[in-house]
Amino acid sequence: MQLAALLLVLGPGIRAQTGPNPFARNAQAVEEGGKLFAVSCAPCHGRNGEGAQGHAEGVRAPDLTRRVFKAGTRDEDLFQVIAKGVPTGGMPGFEPLGADAIWRLVAFVRSLSRFEGPTTGDAAAGEVLFWGKGNCGRCHAVGSRGANIGPDLTRGGRRSTAQRLKRSIVAPDEEIATGYELVTIATPDGQTATGVARFFDNFSVRLVDASGNERTYLRDEVVSVTREMRSLMPRDYAKVFGNQEVDDLVAYILRIRSEAMAP
Repeated sequence: MQLAALLLVLGPGIRAQTGPNPFARNAQAVEEGGKLFAVSCAPCHGRNGEGAQGHAEGVRAPDLTRRVFKAGTRDEDLFQVIAKGVPTGGMPGFEPLGADAIWRLVAFVRSLSRFEGPTTGDAAAGEVLFWGKGNCGRCHAVGSRGANIGPDLTRGGRRSTAQRLKRSIVAPDEEIATGYELVTIATPDGQTATGVARFFDNFSVRLVDASGNERTYLRDEVVSVTREMRSLMPRDYAKVFGNQEVDDLVAYILRIRSEAMAP
């Protein structure tokens, strides 16, 4: 269903809401809520709900994937904060969308929070693998250590659950962090260069390749510029690491995040 048609069906009007979400675990409602989220919420919370810079200067919208909300843990708590907004935090209210639309947004937000039990990995062993066998620091930074080719993992990366972290290691092309898609440049002499785009506009593109080398190309110097929805991450980690080693790596990354978020 198109967004405009969806809004017409849902309509305006809202009353005080109590009890669980009437659209809980409804796949269609989650999909419709996702469309509303993309338009109304993603500009501040990020397209995957993992937090982004808000419209108000200096305000960063909360990460919605961690299953912890200041508004409360109940569906009606989430409904209330979406409907009324958080004026002190720069979040507007979305009451004009109507109750059904807001409940669908609640259902979608819930779908972002895939709770995982504690990882069975050994964080100490994972640290050795990260900096040794995996050579992950070649692309990822942890504090002041490592490189900034891939996402900074100081806060555990953008994949906030154990399962998503595992998938990012063994199947990196399934979910690519925003801004880390690959770009391939083709030059008139038949050469190509592939890397993460650090800068991209109508006049030039600046790439960083897997070795950390950076180069800027002017648009009139290239034959084509192609965005590719694949990751610069190695694709063979599922073979390089055993299941326990992947769990160990995840435990280490989660420990990094826990230490970074400690008061």
